[in-house]
Amino acid sequence: MKHQFDVRIGPVGFRVGSAWPQPIARLATLYAGYPAPEDGIADFTVRLEPERPWRRWVRPSIAISGDFMLPDAAPLSLAHGLLAAEMGMNLQIALGQRRYLLLHASAVERDGRALLMTGHSGAGKSTLAALLGERGWRFMGDEFALLDPVTGLIHAFPRLVSLKNGAIAAMEKEAADDRFGPRLTGTPKGDIRHLRPNGRAVAEMAVPAKPALILFPRFGFDAADRTMGASEVFVRLTQASTNYVALGEAGFDALSTLVRRVPARAIDYPDAATALGLVEMLWAELVR
Repeated sequence: MKHQFDVRIGPVGFRVGSAWPQPIARLATLYAGYPAPEDGIADFTVRLEPERPWRRWVRPSIAISGDFMLPDAAPLSLAHGLLAAEMGMNLQIALGQRRYLLLHASAVERDGRALLMTGHSGAGKSTLAALLGERGWRFMGDEFALLDPVTGLIHAFPRLVSLKNGAIAAMEKEAADDRFGPRLTGTPKGDIRHLRPNGRAVAEMAVPAKPALILFPRFGFDAADRTMGASEVFVRLTQASTNYVALGEAGFDALSTLVRRVPARAIDYPDAATALGLVEMLWAELVR
């Protein structure tokens, strides 16, 4: 396409093409410092194209396509072009990744060990990972955790952090303004602002980590934590994976091993400070 941007996020290379320059310019700014795909060859391609030919100029409307696509997906306005590009990258890896078992989870690392956090939308896993990434942990990703079925290690996927609504103000207190993208209003999920991970997350994104703790956070409740049975953890993680079925036996073996070896807890919390305290307490208690 006329405008193009290539980037590697963790082990995955992307090529994003657009009929308009604005989304590409914003991607290039926010992904400054990220490497290009290895040998210049992208694993996945994203295309941002007009919904109809005239929609390139008249009320510009972006249809997301690429190697994989959802035919019935609603288009986005040009003002939300950065969001469309990020959604397109997530879509490609969700539908096309076969090298790793994908878990819809955020991940951070300390001392070579990874903490995974997964839950329903609004559980706060992205915000918690972003906060921990600014407080001594290495941010590994907020959208997907990549589990290697062969080694059992977690590989980082530190894309831009998609902050929503109240989480935006919380992170604006933690990170410099030049790491933020524009505030996008009126999206299907409310206000969104993208945050570029810090320098350590980018510099060490090729370094995998051994999974050491799985948390299922839930926001908006009094502080609490509970143990979880292996069966519950297994079922919830299958639900949190976009390619578990496609990987077949390899996916089953990888997830079974993860659940068998790694402790898991469900936590409730009313605010970020409480959640951070629970994370540190459980990490000290359960990770050896």
